Amino acid sequence: MAEEPDTNPRRWSLLALTSVGAFMAPLDVSIVSVAIPKMVPALGMGFGASLWIHASYLLAMAVMLIPMGRLADERGRVHYYLGGIAIFTLGSLGAAMSPNGTVLIMSRLVQGIGAALLSATSAAIIATAFAPQERGKAVGINIMAIYLGLSLGPPLGGFLVDNFGWAWIFLINIPIGLAVFAWGWHLLPRQEGNRSDDFSMDLPGAFAPEWGWHRPIVWGLLALALVSGIGFYLREHHAKSPMLDLDLLRKNRLFAAANVAALLNYMALFAVAMLSAVQLQLVHGLSARRTGLIMLSQPVVQAILSPFAGRLSDTIGSRTLASVGMLLTALGMGSLALAAHAASLPGMMGALAVVGVGMASFSAPNTSAILGCVPKNRMGLASAFTATMRVTGQALSVAILGSIASSHLGHGGWRQLLKVGSSPQAAAAYSQGYQTAMIVGALFALAGIWASLARGEQAP
Repeated sequence: MAEEPDTNPRRWSLLALTSVGAFMAPLDVSIVSVAIPKMVPALGMGFGASLWIHASYLLAMAVMLIPMGRLADERGRVHYYLGGIAIFTLGSLGAAMSPNGTVLIMSRLVQGIGAALLSATSAAIIATAFAPQERGKAVGINIMAIYLGLSLGPPLGGFLVDNFGWAWIFLINIPIGLAVFAWGWHLLPRQEGNRSDDFSMDLPGAFAPEWGWHRPIVWGLLALALVSGIGFYLREHHAKSPMLDLDLLRKNRLFAAANVAALLNYMALFAVAMLSAVQLQLVHGLSARRTGLIMLSQPVVQAILSPFAGRLSDTIGSRTLASVGMLLTALGMGSLALAAHAASLPGMMGALAVVGVGMASFSAPNTSAILGCVPKNRMGLASAFTATMRVTGQALSVAILGSIASSHLGHGGWRQLLKVGSSPQAAAAYSQGYQTAMIVGALFALAGIWASLARGEQAP
C-alpha cells in the first residue's frame, strides 16, 4: 500500500474487496435470525441455547478483535483480512454440516474468529487508503455493504429455509468466500504493515475479557469480569507494547465517547432482528419467506442512506448526525413495542424503517469520526476497538433483550410456542416480553445520545 492515502491507486479495489467481507459477516447474522424457528427444533435446542447461536459468534469476535487489530497494524492488514475470509468460510462449512446444537455453536465460534479478522482490518484498510476528504464517503460505502448483507439476509434466508433447508444459509457463504480469497490473494501487496523490529505484543492482555451474564452464576461472572478488567488496565498500563493504547481512552475524548455511544447503540438494536423474526413467525404465524420480506424495511433503508450520511458527515460533522440517529432508533423501538401490542404488521414495518433511518444516521458518521481522530499507525487498533464495542453491544443485546423477551414464557413455554398453531397463552407471553425488550432497547439508545453529545464539539 502506498504511503499517502490520497495517492493509492488501488484504493477503490481495496474498498470493493473489504466491502465484500463487510457484506458477509452481517449476512450471516440476519440470515440466521429468520432460520431459528426451523433450525432450533431440528437440532433439539431450547430458547436459551438458541441465543448462543448468535452469542457464540459475537463473543468470539469480542475476544479476538483487539489482538487481531493490533497484529494487523504491525504485520499487514490485507493478509489478516484474507485469513479472516478463509476461517469464516471453514466455519460456515462446519455450521452447515452440524448434527446437533453443540457442533453448530462451536462452528459459529470459528465463524466469529474469522469475522473478527474481517472487522478488525476492513475499516482500517479503507481509512489508510483514502484521503481525509474522501474518508467519510468511503466508510459510508463500506457500511452500505454491511446493511446490504443485513437486507439480503432475511429474504434470502427465508427462501433458502423454506425451499432447501436451514443448512443452506451457511453453505451459501462457501463460494463467496473462495472467490473473495482468490481475488484478494491476487490484489494484496507482498509486503505491508509497520514490521517494527522491537514489536512484542502484550499477549496476557489478550486474555483479559471474560464472558459474564447467564443464569444464577451471572453475579460471580460479572465480578470476575470486573477483576479481569482491573487486571487488564494495570497490565496494559505497564506493558512495553500494550495490546490497547490506553491514551486513546484517557486523553482522546472523542474516541472514548464515540465508542461508548457505539456500545449503547448496538446494545439497543442488535436483538431487534432475531426477536422480531420470532414475533412474526411464531406469534403472527408468518412463513420464513414473508417474515424476511417484512424485515427488509430496516436494512434496506440503512443501505440506501448510509453513503449519504457518511458524505454529509464530511461536510457538517458527525456529532449531530449520530445523536439524531440514536433518537430515531429509540423512537423506532418504542413504535415496535406499540405495533406488537396492536398486532399491526404495517406498524412493525414502519417502525423497522425508522430504526433503519436512525442506524444509517449514526453508524457511518460515528465510525468516520473515530477513525479521523487517531494517528495513521493506530487505525487498525482503533477500528478493532470500535468493532469490539459493536460486537460486545450485540452480545449484550442478545443476552439482555433476549432474556427479557422470553421472561414470561415460563417452563415449557418455548416448546409450546414452537408448535404449529402455538397456544394463545404462549404467544401472548412472548408478545409481552417482546414489548418490554423493545422499550429497554429504546432506553439504551437514549443513553447513547448523551454519550454522543458528551464528546464535545471537535471536528471529526
